[in-house]
Amino acid sequence: MILVAKKHDTWVDIVSTFGCTRRVAEDITQEMYIKIQLQVEKGLNIIYEDDINYYYIFKTLKSLFYDLKRRQKGITIIEIEQHIQDNDETCYSYNDVNYEDAYEIIQNALSKMHWYDRKVFEIVNGGESIAELSRQSKIEYFVLYFTYKKTKEILKKLL
Repeated sequence: MILVAKKHDTWVDIVSTFGCTRRVAEDITQEMYIKIQLQVEKGLNIIYEDDINYYYIFKTLKSLFYDLKRRQKGITIIEIEQHIQDNDETCYSYNDVNYEDAYEIIQNALSKMHWYDRKVFEIVNGGESIAELSRQSKIEYFVLYFTYKKTKEILKKLL
């Protein structure tokens, strides 16, 4: 992994050529490190002929860039400097959140939901992938996906 990090500026330059700012390129590169580290822990060998497999790194960076673009369609980006200026009294602070109350609201809403919706949400939210749950339960993937998504949206609206 150290071998990959030594070429940090190269990776950032590559991501910058995709058409994003340097700050976004840095973020994508950091996400690439995490993704590569997880794959290396699973047994992936990123060495090719005594050097890094540049193609694999490039494809990972490009994939992360496309994922970011898909997620950004409905997102408004606020620059940090502007956010700090507006932060005087109008910004919502994490210190203002009462996590016990939020947890109680969610648990109360879950207890009132249909058992199927609640169970799918709890299993997927607990770390089980929807694909694995689908294989184990023989329930179609898209049914589980939309059940989880619907339940999550209901709970988001409560907070």
